[in-house]
Amino acid sequence: MAARETPRLAIADANPLVMVALRELFEREGRFKVVHTCTGGAALVSALLQSRCDVAVAGWRLSDMTAADLLGRLKSGAPATRVMVLSSDHDPTILRRCVKLGAMGFCWQSDAPSVLIETVEAVHHNRMSLPYIDVSKMDDTPLSALTPRERDLLKALSDGWNNLQIASRFGVSQNTVKYHLKNVYDKLGVKNRAMAITLFVSENRRG
Repeated sequence: MAARETPRLAIADANPLVMVALRELFEREGRFKVVHTCTGGAALVSALLQSRCDVAVAGWRLSDMTAADLLGRLKSGAPATRVMVLSSDHDPTILRRCVKLGAMGFCWQSDAPSVLIETVEAVHHNRMSLPYIDVSKMDDTPLSALTPRERDLLKALSDGWNNLQIASRFGVSQNTVKYHLKNVYDKLGVKNRAMAITLFVSENRRG
């Protein structure tokens, strides 16, 4: 009987400390071979093009994109590698987006190491492994995570209002507007105003 091949892993996370900790965890476990680590999604895609990898463990936040962006890139041409996403943000919309884009596994960063290891094992064996989530919320849009105030702010952005105009309209300072915008971008998993507006318009067109 042929010896069972050790699963080959690639690890990517924007936080170098998290990346190193994950590598040490899997190497100490002894059941996996870590063949690549990086902080960015582009570097991960490049690595997957150069060498075979069974499972890619990707943080939701990478240095140059989100895991959603990464999954989109892998879907459109990179080698077929199963992806497991690790998120520190306990936001069901992140899980929903990742599953819809093809992630086979998902863990919260607060999960026990044993859960993470079991999830990667399952993904390696071509089984989906996801945390519990209220299935009635799986069809929520990314905008569902926003508060009514944040939705109003996003609507103002899409109408072309600048920060000064928004501050005047809502009766707050420009610094407060910047703070709320950062929260909006984080919840939507986007990097800037243009990406937030594009997502807002797209979701509203879908009804």
